[in-house]
Amino acid sequence: MNRTLKLLAALVVLGGCVDAKEAPQAPPPEVSVVTVHKTSVPVVTELPGRTSAYLVAQVRARVDGIVLQREFKEGGDVKAGQRLYQIDPAPYRAALDNALGALQKAQANLAAMTSQAERYKILIGGNGVSKQEYDNAIAAQGQAAADVASSAAAVQTARINLGYTDVASPITGRIGVSLVTPGAYVQASAATLMTTVQQTDPIYVDLNQSSVQGLQVRRDVASGRLKLNGADRAKVTLLLEDGTRYPESGTLQFTDITVDPGTGSVTVRAVFPNPDHVLLPGMFVRARLEQGVNDQAMLVPQQGVTRDPKGQATALVVGADNKVAQRVIQASSTFGDQWVVEGGLAEGERVIVAGLQKVQPGMTVRAVN
Repeated sequence: MNRTLKLLAALVVLGGCVDAKEAPQAPPPEVSVVTVHKTSVPVVTELPGRTSAYLVAQVRARVDGIVLQREFKEGGDVKAGQRLYQIDPAPYRAALDNALGALQKAQANLAAMTSQAERYKILIGGNGVSKQEYDNAIAAQGQAAADVASSAAAVQTARINLGYTDVASPITGRIGVSLVTPGAYVQASAATLMTTVQQTDPIYVDLNQSSVQGLQVRRDVASGRLKLNGADRAKVTLLLEDGTRYPESGTLQFTDITVDPGTGSVTVRAVFPNPDHVLLPGMFVRARLEQGVNDQAMLVPQQGVTRDPKGQATALVVGADNKVAQRVIQASSTFGDQWVVEGGLAEGERVIVAGLQKVQPGMTVRAVN
């Protein structure tokens, strides 16, 4: 019994000694950081837009008549000058023959009037004819010459109208649906639309850029903050409706100088090669427009940027004393898998990219690269 009491007393004394000692401090949490530096980053703007044909030709009737035949396959490719339709040429051949006959008659009359004027010129010297008769002969010769010119013009008009009975494609491209069939009556006065041909290689892409974006870009270029690529021709890439990237790159053609008052945007037109006809007129696309280079930007991995309750982009940095500080940054765009930071960070600062959940501003940490 005494032995047991002594053992308990020893344990109480030992426990008091342990409590009196301080508990060992936990080591500072370890975080992964990246050191940020100013670098050159392309300024990329993503804009919505639609495709439009490079050339569009509406094929319309230029003479009246019955369509005899169609000579193309709908949706196929046609060449400039290829015959598409045949309009009944019979009345126009008859009109040409009539004009040719009138021309021959006028030419014969001119020959007779010319001979008469030459004879009168000789006779007037010997007073064989009066001066009035000679003057009348010269006038008749001039009128006959005018009749020949008028008849020749009528022949040319008749030939043109006859040529219009062969309805040809004005451009090389892809033809659409036929709006008339053999047996249909078309009219020149109504300019009957027969079909449409569109050239889609190359093809236009019309983009909509807000006037605010355009104004900011012009200011950045003027201040030297942005440097344009090449001779004012920016590189443009496309994302199709299903999210895939179009394999060909385009070039910027022009930026419209008029702001649409309804949308507050301006039209930016780019042209793309389209050899496989993947792009069709009217398709909705998204274009990435490289407008220049920002030499003052910093790149921060996306996992190192968070948003506060106000929606502001923030990052945690490790100072020279290994203490964590929170910074509000300006990160409005991405480049690959990184945020493009244009303000809020200083050259050479260390941004935490791993271990964010273990730290708070003001804590001391151990930073590893």
